Amino acid sequence: MSKVVWKPGTMVYPVPAVMVSCGNEEDGYNIITIAWTGTICTDPAMAYISVRPDRYSYDIIKKNGEFVINLTTKDLAKATDWCGVKSGRDYDKFKEMQLTPVKATQVKAPLIEECPINIECRVTEIKELGTHHMFLAKVIAVNASKEYLDEKSGAFDMNKAGLISYIHGKYYGSTAPLGKFGFSVQKLRRETRSVEQAALRRQSETHEVLKNRTEHEVRDSQHRTRTGEQSSTGTLKRKPRWSAKKKKKKSKK
Repeated sequence: MSKVVWKPGTMVYPVPAVMVSCGNEEDGYNIITIAWTGTICTDPAMAYISVRPDRYSYDIIKKNGEFVINLTTKDLAKATDWCGVKSGRDYDKFKEMQLTPVKATQVKAPLIEECPINIECRVTEIKELGTHHMFLAKVIAVNASKEYLDEKSGAFDMNKAGLISYIHGKYYGSTAPLGKFGFSVQKLRRETRSVEQAALRRQSETHEVLKNRTEHEVRDSQHRTRTGEQSSTGTLKRKPRWSAKKKKKKSKK
């Protein structure tokens, strides 16, 4: 496969398209659309967002040290894009996009009620990288809409929620899953388990056959002993209680 070499650029796609809400007072709430975001650690749970210093939300987040990552859906695609091209300096984005700010559980920044997942974050460090500064943050709470939870497992159904992603300037809807984590070796594990189970069954069957054979031989040997039949070794185990001669004499009487 032939390749074309380009200059360094942002080609790690798809990435999430999220709305980040910030502000610690209702009249100062704002929303900024972010694509440079993701998970950076499992334990402790940590995430990041990268923001241009000239964006209106940058100073709000830097001052308060908190923000909420709100995952977006295909129904929120327009609001997601609008909040990315318009500035909070000029508009009340919650009002303009008819979005509902909801009090968070751990931070002062609001949740966006219409979003299926809200991730409350507290800033731990700011890295000045270039065009963007990275806000590293601990995830201190996650809020999930009950309508997308599986009743049996309690897991969140990402596909059912209709989450969207961002790929090189365009928004895309979610697609059906191609497989779960570990599916590439699952068949091999299943086949290995089947072989092991078959071997155990054969071993059990062989043991049962030998057991039955032994029991049969014991019963057969005991029977020959009682009847005086010749055993497999050719020796006479026991004579009959009455000989034919004695039986004959007894009958004459």
